[in-house]
Amino acid sequence: MVHIIAAILKIRQTVGCSQESQELIDAELSARVLQLINITDTGVHTQRYQELSKQRLDRAILIFVQNFRRSYVGDQAMHSSKQLYARLSELLGLNDHLVLLNVIVGKIATNLKCYVECEDVIDHTLSLFLELASGYMTGKLLLKLESVKFIIANHSQENFPFLAEYRCSRSRTTFYYILGSLVFMEESPVKFRTFMEPFQQVAFNLRATADAALRTDVAKNAFIGWMRDLRGIAMATNSRKTYGLLFDWLYPSRMPLLLRAISLWTDEPEVTTPLLKFMCEFVLNKAQRLTFDSSSPNGILLFREVSKIIVAYGSRILLLPNGTDIYGSKYKGIWISLTVLSRAFCGNYVNFGVFELYGDRALADALDISLKMTLSVPLSDILAFRKLSKAYFGYMEVLFNNHISFVLNLDTNTFVHIVSSLESGLKGLDTSISTQCASAIDSLAAFYFNNVTAGDAPPSPASVNLVRHIGEFPNLFAQILKTLFEIILFEDAGNQWSLSRPILSLIMTSEQVLSIPQLCF
Repeated sequence: MVHIIAAILKIRQTVGCSQESQELIDAELSARVLQLINITDTGVHTQRYQELSKQRLDRAILIFVQNFRRSYVGDQAMHSSKQLYARLSELLGLNDHLVLLNVIVGKIATNLKCYVECEDVIDHTLSLFLELASGYMTGKLLLKLESVKFIIANHSQENFPFLAEYRCSRSRTTFYYILGSLVFMEESPVKFRTFMEPFQQVAFNLRATADAALRTDVAKNAFIGWMRDLRGIAMATNSRKTYGLLFDWLYPSRMPLLLRAISLWTDEPEVTTPLLKFMCEFVLNKAQRLTFDSSSPNGILLFREVSKIIVAYGSRILLLPNGTDIYGSKYKGIWISLTVLSRAFCGNYVNFGVFELYGDRALADALDISLKMTLSVPLSDILAFRKLSKAYFGYMEVLFNNHISFVLNLDTNTFVHIVSSLESGLKGLDTSISTQCASAIDSLAAFYFNNVTAGDAPPSPASVNLVRHIGEFPNLFAQILKTLFEIILFEDAGNQWSLSRPILSLIMTSEQVLSIPQLCF
């Protein structure tokens, strides 16, 4: 019955408008479900949260609430539903959006408090909470509710037991993404520091724990939860000011804990994965949130910490033997590490030239270990695992676009292996990967033309190395050009414009390219 009422409410979303009679009908039906919420969370029903029938009913109620919110509580619908609220006021005393939101948040809080092990209900509840917090107007209204203020002030495992349940650990990220979004709406440093006090205590306890004790399950689970929580908060920082609050809280006092953890738990993917994913989010310059003052060294300091963590992880993971689940034990951490570096290199908040200028090995060490990690994975495995493939070719695009000198200074066999992998990526079915490969090849061919074919003397060391590579493999560019022509002429590629970009660069590398026999189809 609750599902049927939810479906009736959904009609307003489909039609786009409602008549007065429809609003009155929706009010009558909604009043019954809202009354049901009060009944199902009181009395004997409070002992039934482990029962499947109770879980199904609560999921139906959540679907109803979602449809009701989208029709009558959303930012666009808050001023066009007077008849419905007039009728709800008569039936239940719910006379405006704020009162109704309080009922909805009450149900959300009850679910998060009472469902400890049911992932489906918790995830569905958090999805509803996220919808409410994501709306500009509804988010502002939520901050006025005492129930929301209580959740923000008391977000501990004692109040929300699902946070202590390992099976629901992924839900922690969503939970703190929501709370972080609400806290950052006010951009108050005082409220942020108050909100972060429980995390500060966890960090203090972990730092005070000896290495041997840190390997225990209790400490390990505490650190995993800490990382998942911080990742959610990092996801919620969408401006320069809010990101700065989190950066100042984390650096420099708490960053050493991450380096210590990645060094101690390298062989534990359940620890390293949340840590690396947090770093993946922390270095992402979305909405230009990583914008530091011109006199600030924070961008360089951030990359130095990233380099330390990636080098510590990579140097240890390469020494571990391959297990039965090689993707879970190695490849997953490798592709996340490559994504971290890709985002850091493309973030536009680090002047990488200063590292070589002042003899800092942070950049060189990060590039070296990333190369070792990529070479440790057979090309067949790179192409077989989708996420690994996306991370690898995305990283190669970044290297060829931003750090091509590093690639050119490699030995010839390694250089040819990398370029050949780009050709393999061109032949793949994933258009995003083939686009990245085409971009990398275009950068390589353009560098050859600008610095070798049309370059001035004396040539740079990178140019000399490139000439040496091509001298040992003279058909390298011609083979790639042939592959591009075959794809464009004979395949129905959805990214032909992207694939055609490197063709001119390849042709311009040498007048003899088009006369090489390999181009004869």
